[in-house]
This record gives sequence, C-alpha cells and structure tokens, in this order.
Amino acid sequence: MPSGVEVLDLPAWNGASGLSWGPRHRNAMAHLDSEVKEECLREDLKFYFMNPCEKYRARHQIPWKLGLQILKIAMVTTQLVRFGLSNQLVVAFKEENTVAFKHLFLKGYSGTDEDDYSCSVYTQEEAYESIFFALSQYHQLKNISLGTLGYGENEDNRIGLKVCKQHYKKGTMFPSNETLNIDSDIEVDCVHLDLSTYPQEWKNSSFFRLEFYRLLQLEISFHLKGIDLQTIHSRELPDCYVFHNTITFDNKAHSGKIKIYFGSDAKIEECKDLNISGSIQKNTQYVLAFDAFVIVICLASLILCTRSIVLALRLRKRFLNFFLEKYKRHVCNTDQWEFINGWYILVIISDLMTIIGSILKMEIKAKNLTNYDLCSILLGTSTLFVWVGVIRYLGYFQAYNVLILTMQASLPKVLRFCACAGMIYLGYTFCGWIVLGPYHDKFEDLNTVAECLFSLVNGDDMFATFAQIQQKSILVWLFSRLYLYSFISLFIYMILSLFIALITDSYDTIKKYQQNGFPETDLQEFLKECGSKEKYQKEASPFLSCICCLRRKGSDDHLVLMN
Repeated sequence: MPSGVEVLDLPAWNGASGLSWGPRHRNAMAHLDSEVKEECLREDLKFYFMNPCEKYRARHQIPWKLGLQILKIAMVTTQLVRFGLSNQLVVAFKEENTVAFKHLFLKGYSGTDEDDYSCSVYTQEEAYESIFFALSQYHQLKNISLGTLGYGENEDNRIGLKVCKQHYKKGTMFPSNETLNIDSDIEVDCVHLDLSTYPQEWKNSSFFRLEFYRLLQLEISFHLKGIDLQTIHSRELPDCYVFHNTITFDNKAHSGKIKIYFGSDAKIEECKDLNISGSIQKNTQYVLAFDAFVIVICLASLILCTRSIVLALRLRKRFLNFFLEKYKRHVCNTDQWEFINGWYILVIISDLMTIIGSILKMEIKAKNLTNYDLCSILLGTSTLFVWVGVIRYLGYFQAYNVLILTMQASLPKVLRFCACAGMIYLGYTFCGWIVLGPYHDKFEDLNTVAECLFSLVNGDDMFATFAQIQQKSILVWLFSRLYLYSFISLFIYMILSLFIALITDSYDTIKKYQQNGFPETDLQEFLKECGSKEKYQKEASPFLSCICCLRRKGSDDHLVLMN
C-alpha cells in the first residue's frame, strides 16, 4: 500500500445483519453517546436551578406553581381573617358570660379578681353568707339574669346544684394549749340540691354546719345552658353552649382567709333544633363553597410540590450515578442536599394543615363540630408557613437573598450556642425559684421565673423586679441583689452580645462571598462547564447538539420543574 494513504475503517457487509462498523467507529459512537448523556444531564441541572422567570425565558414554561402560591396566599389569608372574626365572637361570649357569672354568684364581687382567685372572706359569717348567696342566686336565676340562660343537667343527668366538701376525718384542736389531735385522712361528702327545694330549707341542712378547723375545701358545681345570638348579626348560625361552673371555697391554708375561686368551662354543642329564616343559610353556603375552593387550591399545590420533590430525587440519582461512573467518587453531602428543596417541604406541610383545618372549619360552620381551638391552631400555623414561604421568591433578588443566606449560615452555630446558654439559663431559673420564690411574686413557680428572666434579658421591667423583693430576710435580700446583677450582666453584656456576634459574623461572610464569589463545589464546577460545552456543540459537533435535542424530546418528563 502506498505511503501517505489513510486506510478508512469502512463498514463491512455482513450477510446476516447487514452493515457492521469497525472498532474505531464503535468507540467513537460510544464516546459520542456518553457526551450526549453528559450534556443532557448538565442542561437538566441548569434548568433545575433556574428561577421561574428564567425557566419561562428558556423554554416558555408557565410558572404554574408560582401563580398558584400567590393565589393561595390571598385565599388562605382571607379564610383565616373570616375565621378569626368568627372566633372572636366565640371568645367574647365566653369571657363576658364568665364575668356575668361572677357578679351573679359571688357575693361582694368587685369586678376584678384579687389575685389568681376571685375574692376572699375572713369570718365564718361571711363564709356562710357567700355560700347561701350562691345557692339563692342559682334558684332564682331566670328572674335575675340578663342573658339567654337556662338550667343544664350535671354529670348525673340531674338539674340542680352539687355541693361537695373535703375535710379531715376527725380531730380536735386547742391553739391556746398548743395541742392538736387530728386524723389526716380526708373525707369527701356531697349533696345534690334540686330546684324543688328552697334556699331556706338548704340553710337548715346539717350538711352546711361546717367545722372550719377541719374544712379543707367546699365546692359548688352546676351546669347552665346558653345560646349565642350575636352571631346572627354576622350572618352566621348561632352556637349553643353548656357552661360547667364551679365555685370553690379554699381553706387548705387555714390562715384565717378563705379564697374563693370561680371557674367556668364553656363547651359548644350542636343545637338540636334551629329554625332561622333570612339570608343566613345562603351566606353559610357561600362560605362553605369558598372553603371547598381553598381545599382544591391547596390540594393542587400539594400535588405539584410533591411531584417536584419526586422529580428532584430522580435528577439527584442521575447526577450521583453519572458522577460515580465518570469520576469514580461520591458527591459530597452539600451537593446532595442541594436537590432537597426545603421550601417545598414547608409548602407541603402548610397545605396539609390548611386542608385539615378547612375541613374542620366547614364542619364547625355546619355546626357538626365545635373544636375551635384545634382549627385555630391548624389554620394559624398554615398561614404562618404560607407567608414565610414568600421569602423564597424574595431570595431571587440579591438584596433580599442576603437575609436568607445569613439565616441558613448562622442557624447551626446559633442552635449550638443556645444549647450551651440554655444550661446557664436553667440553672438561674431553678436557683431563683427555690430561693426567691417565698419572697417575690415573679419567682413563685418555674414558669413565672423563666418568663421573668426572659424579660430581664430583653431589658424589660428591671426596676420592678428589684423593687418588689420583700425585705423580710436580709440574707435573702442580699442574695437577690447578687443573683439579679450577675444574671443581667452575664446575659446582656456577654451572652447576648456573643449571640449577635455569631449572626454578624455569618452576615459578613455572606457579603464577602457575594463580592469575591462563593466556594465552588463539585456540582457548581460541573455546571460551569455548560458554557464551554455549548460552544463546543456549535463549533465542533453540530451532530451532537442535534442528537441531544432529539433525546430531550423524549426525556422532558425527567426534568425537575421546581418552580
């Protein structure tokens, strides 16, 4: 063969299978196919990390989820406001009835509670008068009450009053001789007083001959029913209530002062027979239709976000397999977490809570359920998550993105710091409770101590906390000064300053990265090659670009449509 003549590796004819390419062409085709797969993966990844506007410019894909989230924000907020206004009527009705009950059944009630109890008595005569005053007021309730009240059945399905007293089993006491003989076992005696007997007959009962040195507690309980008519003005069906009222005369301290507590537990029940004319029924149907539409919108958002997460996990698997096959190593955890969009997880949780809360709201509106508290928690938390999710779209702008990146960068350090500071905080809480509790109202129990110390950290109510300490013990007074000064100095001047410094350090780091560039990971370096590859496709291999486009027509379902 003459020198300088190139031998072409032409396909040979095979009688069984037709043309067969030589080794060089097979290797070239295999290499070409590998580059096509790599380029398809790179462009899919690039499309995955685009924001909705960039995706629309790239492929004219309408950002359905973005529009759906905006519509959902408006509808969920409107739903919450309407439910909140309705819930305010419920709360106001309960509170106003509780105040009315205190004025009706507590003798000498001033209108404001003395402390955590409503009022108190100091003589036996006042105690008897308060007890029989409550009994008499109950008997003539329908003649004196201004509300829509009626008698209700108690736990024994009986209408009337139930009076129970707790006292020591037996004993004798002579304070002047400093002698005491008492059986510490507690007896509970109860009596039922129905409406057929009159208060004068109750007074003559031996049950009410009290031995106050043995008496621990006397409790009067009764049920009342009422109908909330103010909801009619808001074009809503009225609610029916059952009030479980309890008047407790607490003599456990035996200090010469009997504290009187009044408790009212209101439960909403389904009205048995409602016959209301007017436009209320039609308004109820409109509200139910609106709630149903909110459920449909949230369900659509839930499906789209779940689909996006599934597609993202598929794309993540493609990238991990490609990286392991080409570079013979695993992708770092940071790059793997880039495919898990936490915002969509937040949206999914919000959608689930909104759907459940809307169903409960519809049942409450139809008077089939009465659980306002659970519905309020679900709708309130879901609306919080919806509005927090708006930050994601603000993150597309660099000026707003600083806040999100700073929060993400500082959160792990802040949590570790709070865990350490919390140990010191708990130590001060327990110490303040055990030492200052008997001498200061704000240190009586652990919950109050924790709230008081948190207020001090924020610079609130400092002088009152110092001034209210009782100077009955010089040692405790000196300890309280050392305790408060050390806590305030430690937490405000050191711990709080370090807390702010952690966030400031993360902010400075993010600002520096925005100016000089973020550290590049394997994923970012892989995506940076996209520009050079596109140039390579145009100048060196138009056939590769053509095949990539043909392949993408059949693989659009694998694209991650995150926005």
